[in-house]
Amino acid sequence: MPPCGERGSGGQGGMGAAAAMDWAKAAGHHSARLLLDFALPPRCPGCGEISQAVDLFCTECWGGLDFMAGGCARCGLALGAGEEGECGACAVDPGPLARVRAALGYGEIPRAIAMRLKYGRKIALARTMAGLMRRPLGDLAPGALLVPVPLHRWRLWSRGFNQSVLIARALGREVDPDLLRRTRATPKLKGLNPAERRATVKGAFALRPGASVRGRDIILVDDVITTGATAEACARALRKAGARQVELLAFARVRPGRVA
Repeated sequence: MPPCGERGSGGQGGMGAAAAMDWAKAAGHHSARLLLDFALPPRCPGCGEISQAVDLFCTECWGGLDFMAGGCARCGLALGAGEEGECGACAVDPGPLARVRAALGYGEIPRAIAMRLKYGRKIALARTMAGLMRRPLGDLAPGALLVPVPLHRWRLWSRGFNQSVLIARALGREVDPDLLRRTRATPKLKGLNPAERRATVKGAFALRPGASVRGRDIILVDDVITTGATAEACARALRKAGARQVELLAFARVRPGRVA
């Protein structure tokens, strides 16, 4: 054992000052985490019940998630019996989006998460959503620029944030949060049929002045896809500006025949 004057000097058999500080800091963080978990325990993103860890779903909610996988090479929807590659609808009219992918089919649990993020201001849920979106993100163009679907400035001012920006940033890739802008306010699309939605958002998006996407691959990021009319309008603006291809990634997607 070193003499008292040498205790903690960093010699063999003692803890160096830097190591002691690191240990104390780690111990302090651990204690703070325990206190925080006691006061504000992590909860299931789906139902809000106390969970074992942040972003961890309870067994019941996890079992109720409708994971989307496979399907049409372009739109991502389920293929009919005997179909391969692209579905018949995409073969006839491919549209402006090169590929569309979503983590989950839209249902009670994804709806609750999306609503709590947008209207309940539970912004930590953006990280939860991004975590589920990383699997379909891996199928999309590597190195592509992530571009959140924009809100009109009036809606942004009233809400205080764009949920798609939060999700895109949580995905940990290159993001341009204001590359696209809504040039005019549009009414809410809920209750409109696909044709009415397309007409409502037609020409409502443009690139930020001075921005360039020529030759770039773009991945649009959104929380929920209903008919895809908004994303298609965004894609047309990007393609017109010279983007090589535009893809779409969302947290959840309304399956055909279901209502958002």
